[in-house]
Amino acid sequence: MTYPARPVSQSFRSARWLALGLFSLGFGPACSDDASTNEDIDAPTTSTMGPTTASITTASVTAATSGSAASTTGGVAASTTGGMSSASVSTTGRGSTTGAAATTATSGGTTSSTGDGGSTSTGTDTSTGSGGSGGTGGNATFQPCPETPPCKVLPLGDSITFGLGFDGGYRVELFHLALEGDHEITFTGTQQPNGPSMVDGVTFPRNHAGISGQLIAEIGNRIPNPDMMDMPHIVLVHAGTNDIARSRQGAEGREEALIDKLIATAPDALIVVSNLIPLRGNSEVEVYNAAIPPMVEERANAGAHIIFADQFTNFPDSELGDGVHPNQAGYARMAGVWYEAIEPYLP
Repeated sequence: MTYPARPVSQSFRSARWLALGLFSLGFGPACSDDASTNEDIDAPTTSTMGPTTASITTASVTAATSGSAASTTGGVAASTTGGMSSASVSTTGRGSTTGAAATTATSGGTTSSTGDGGSTSTGTDTSTGSGGSGGTGGNATFQPCPETPPCKVLPLGDSITFGLGFDGGYRVELFHLALEGDHEITFTGTQQPNGPSMVDGVTFPRNHAGISGQLIAEIGNRIPNPDMMDMPHIVLVHAGTNDIARSRQGAEGREEALIDKLIATAPDALIVVSNLIPLRGNSEVEVYNAAIPPMVEERANAGAHIIFADQFTNFPDSELGDGVHPNQAGYARMAGVWYEAIEPYLP
């Protein structure tokens, strides 16, 4: 009879036991009390559409990444020198979202993230994404959405939120990305419904809170009534284009007032505030945009559930349909930035 060859692993174990038997009879070399054991202590972790969490003795580091095929590389490195602990985490991928990544260390913690078309930064929370990025603020442990879906998202703003130039605006692609990521969301708001009836075979929620031509103050007058009668779990804010087009004077203060009103009205919701997409031929947009991240960071540091999303960076002029409103590709770009910001918070 022919017997199958013994697997190499089995042969290795047999040899090992034979050697141990010889050692016990005194035929082996002397053993030291200081024998060492090699273990895999730096096993890499990967994440697809979800958070990655790593913890070490001297520092606790939590990094959440989102985006298509995001991965954590470099593992977690920790060192102790003279009683000081340090930790570093690096993540790369199509987009990791700031506000979903937080670093807490005994001393010295650094988190850096990079993505397509974004930038590298260090600090408590960093984010980059395809065509734009998130910013400071947020808490990885905060969950605004209920365990039982859907998560209610309020798109708040003017004609760009309404979707002038492409029916449904960024909401169409955002809904598609959520479905693709196996997340169930719906849109709220009391303004004129628009958009397709179906997306990916699923009924599209056509609600929103975008009104063409409105200034920041006018948008604020709709909070809480009527647009937050159905209290959202997440609010997406893109406001100020009409202020800049007419006169930037005081626009930053009006944006702060709007943000504070949203925080007071919906303290348990995640407020996602973006800067403005480009306004062709108007450099005042960049001056206004520079004020948004600090005002978001200030409120996040005070404990508000607020994060920043960068809708301006890498937004090409070719994706402005009329110089003000995006075309379909531009709205899809905006959706990608929004999604990378909120995906870590979706159930």
